[in-house]
Amino acid sequence: MSRKLLPDFLARAHDDRDPSPWLALWLDQSTPLPDPVKTAWLADSSSASRQYLLPFLRPLARTVIVLLQVVKVFFPRNWSHSGALHALLVWGLKRFVSPQANWLILRHFHLGSQVLAFIARNSPAPVPTSPLEPTDIDALRDDLFLKHDLNLFNFVIRLNQALRDQGLELHKPAHLDLTMLRDPDLKLEDMPHGRLNFLDLQSAIELFTPLYQLLLTDNDFWRAANSLQLDETIGIYCATLLAAPEHLVLVNNKHPLVPLSTLRAGHRLVIHGLSTEMLHALLMRFKQAQAEGGVVHTTSGDASAQ
Repeated sequence: MSRKLLPDFLARAHDDRDPSPWLALWLDQSTPLPDPVKTAWLADSSSASRQYLLPFLRPLARTVIVLLQVVKVFFPRNWSHSGALHALLVWGLKRFVSPQANWLILRHFHLGSQVLAFIARNSPAPVPTSPLEPTDIDALRDDLFLKHDLNLFNFVIRLNQALRDQGLELHKPAHLDLTMLRDPDLKLEDMPHGRLNFLDLQSAIELFTPLYQLLLTDNDFWRAANSLQLDETIGIYCATLLAAPEHLVLVNNKHPLVPLSTLRAGHRLVIHGLSTEMLHALLMRFKQAQAEGGVVHTTSGDASAQ
């Protein structure tokens, strides 16, 4: 990471009388995250935008969601402008969102695709996947946010239909195929970093969520929000294949059979993104241990992704 992008909690010396909570979290190794990812995540989380702007944006965004729900009663049921939505999202990401947040967003598509490929490849009833691997922010214009949600539900349906049709259940295979796992070829330094690129990840998500509701059908918006509840589902699949149920400890997007209000979708989306990073890091540790011919030793981490 360049000196320009180095967060303050790493740049200044530790003071016993004024310890940095962000430095404590960065040094802590109880959760499986690579140092570059943890650095970007905590730099974004410790930003002035998140500290001072998010508390005002969050209630405002949730109020807009409630008002839009009332207004959309009078809209045609098929009201949808996905192209306009993704154009606005790309415009906002490139001009206002921090380099760290943009990097984490792009990584999420790659990691989610790899996790689904891991499950599909190691299932006793393999199923096809539709990987999404954008190389830059402009690639998101191709309805990638919407496709991301569709991919998850379609994957769960195809996988379980194939297992049911063949009378099979997921179980740990004799040999885990981890060849699809890799670190995405995305560089933090390549992300937009103009003077206005200050908005943190959580604030950006809170701002973008009402746009989702306005420019998608109610069905698409509800499905996007509730796809987050499949974190536990994907986590169980991976824990079963790894025979490591202890790695479900940090999954907390609630029970998949109990739909939640869309008002908290922004906060849950952030949890979902972090869960994906943690599961991918865990799988990469298994891959490294497999390559070295040893036994993987991991900390208690997350087992959730899309």
